[in-house]
Amino acid sequence: MPLSSTLAVSAFTELSGSSGLGTARVPAGLSRAVTLASGTGAGRADRAFTARRTIAASGTDDLDLAGVLTDALGGTITFARIKGLFIAAAAANTNNVVIGNATSNAWATLLNATGTVTLRPGAVLAAVAGSADATTYGVTAATGDVLRVANSGGGSTVSYDICIVGASA
Repeated sequence: MPLSSTLAVSAFTELSGSSGLGTARVPAGLSRAVTLASGTGAGRADRAFTARRTIAASGTDDLDLAGVLTDALGGTITFARIKGLFIAAAAANTNNVVIGNATSNAWATLLNATGTVTLRPGAVLAAVAGSADATTYGVTAATGDVLRVANSGGGSTVSYDICIVGASA
């Protein structure tokens, strides 16, 4: 099944204030987009996982990137390389969503073995590999393929949306 993907991240600002006899405005923007064709080499992706997930109070959600997740059509996904990772914590969460630091078999390519990223309610994490990058974020089946997403506290569940785009080879 062919897959076409556009992975994009954008930030736009406008600083304004009084200046002499008028108002000064300084717009600025940073935007990057990567379009991936179907396939497995540089600038290509052939696998995608998207979901809205909920984690119990003080719980964890270990996502096995090699051979356990299923795509939107029910096919089993085995990622060898991750080209884009997007995680958005629900704004209605009370607790934070913590990404990374699985105790065993951790996927540490992006966060390293002990690293984590904490997403407060409503926050978003986006990591996109460049289209010319053939290495990207590697996944090693059986020894480095578990992406942990955790609830930072007790008392309530947390929800998050996730999109992972990658290649099978």
